[in-house]
Formats: sequence, structure tokens, C-alpha cells
Amino acid sequence: MSTFENIVIGKSSITSLIITVILMIAIPVCFFICWRRKHKEQTKVSWLIAGAVGFLVSARVLELGVHYFCIVADNPISRFITGNTAAFVLYGIAMAGVFEECGRYVILKYVMKKNRSRENAVLYGIGHGGIEILAVLLPTMITYLAVAVLFSQGDTENALRALNITEETAAAALSSVRAAAIFDYTMMAMNVIERVLAMFLHIGLTVIVYYGIVSGKKTCLPLAILLHMLMDTFPALYQRGLVPLWGVEVWATVCTVVVVSIAVKLYGKMKESSQTGQQENV
Repeated sequence: MSTFENIVIGKSSITSLIITVILMIAIPVCFFICWRRKHKEQTKVSWLIAGAVGFLVSARVLELGVHYFCIVADNPISRFITGNTAAFVLYGIAMAGVFEECGRYVILKYVMKKNRSRENAVLYGIGHGGIEILAVLLPTMITYLAVAVLFSQGDTENALRALNITEETAAAALSSVRAAAIFDYTMMAMNVIERVLAMFLHIGLTVIVYYGIVSGKKTCLPLAILLHMLMDTFPALYQRGLVPLWGVEVWATVCTVVVVSIAVKLYGKMKESSQTGQQENV
């Protein structure tokens, strides 16, 4: 597999990946510690766990199940979606918005009936965004780091054996090796910033959905779905090669600011945590 022999991975890639892995772990931990320390009396760790479970069930089980049929499997629907940019983008943003926000709504309304407070709503958002980092992005970064370390030693054959890369899996593995090779401090910064923005986004969307539940405002769930879809529009376009990566980051920043601004306003409208449990419209 001579293709791999032409790939050079420098120390800067390894260092930037190590820092990225550390920061990926630190981001959700810091969010939790800071919020919990400030609102220990008003929050319960069960809400953090509920947010994590909610993401895993809605996004990593249910949504991925639909993706398998509509994207991965070979059928007329998958061929149409993957072969049509407009359909691919619309499908992607709709699935993310509907599954994650409806999942949020179901758990917040029907499961988390005890200890309802605006502070716990924020904690739920931290759990949702935090597990996305730890369960989805962190393993990818660790894989890139392992690849970078092995290939940086100069023994390509040994690296291929250690990673169990064969002739059959070489094509799929090549993209990961190349990604590890080009990873640098700029990509590290962009990944970390994007994750911090995503944490604020998930917290903001949770507050919006939660406000709709405790206030009886039925428009909040559709609003959260729409905002989530808008947020994911540029990443979907980037996957099709239609917008640059920096454009995705700018769009993510703008969308996060909008979502957080709405959430802050709604958070202020909610009564103190001791009274919020009485606000729900059944």
C-alpha cells in the first residue's frame, strides 16, 4: 500500500491533536462544574444524565436508524437523497432538528417531571452537548491521534498492522490518515471553538423547549426545530463542497448568538426555580 508511504505526519499534528483531546474533555467538564457550583441548590445531576441519554437515544439510535435506510442502504430513496444536493441538505437538517428537539421535548415534558427549574434546564443542555463531544467527537480525535503517533514513527508497515489496515480497508482508512496528517493548530482552534459554540447552542435550544413546556407556548418546539435546522444548513452544504470551512464557523457563530439571545430572554421570563414547577400547562 504505497499510498500510505507518501503521507508525512509531523510533531505539530500530534501536539495539536493531544491538546484537542484534552480540551474536548475539558469543555463539558468545565461547563458542568461552573454551572453546578453556581446553582448547586437548584440543580440535580439527574438532569445532566437525562440530557446525555436524550442525545444518545434521539441522535445516535433513532436518527441513525433512519439514516441507515435513507443514506447508507442502497435503495431508490437513498440514491435520490445522496444524488441530489438540495434533497441531501434538506434531509440532513430536518432529521437533526426534528429528532434532537423532539427528543428534548419528550424527555423534558414526560420524563423529567420532578425538580423542574430553569437552572436544571440549562444542566440538561450541558448534558446533551457534553455527551455529543464525549461520545461522538472525542473518539474521532483519539483515533486521529493514534494514527498520527503510529505513522510519525516512519514504519508504515508496522503502523498498518497496528491499525489492522488491509488491502480491503485501505481506501476507507486513507481519509483518516490524511485527516491526521493535515491536522494543525488552526484546525485545533476551529474544532474547540465550534464545540464551545455547540455547547451554548444546545443549552439555548433546551431553554427554548423547556420554556414552551412550562409556559404552555406551543410555538417554542417548532422554533427550536427551525433554529436547529438553520444551524445545520452550512455544515450540510460544506459536506457537499459548496461552502468553505470558515463560512461554516461564521454561520455557527451567528446562529449561536441568535439562539442564546432568545434563550436568555426566555430564561429571564421564567419565575424563580422554586415556583417554576407550578407553571406547567398539562
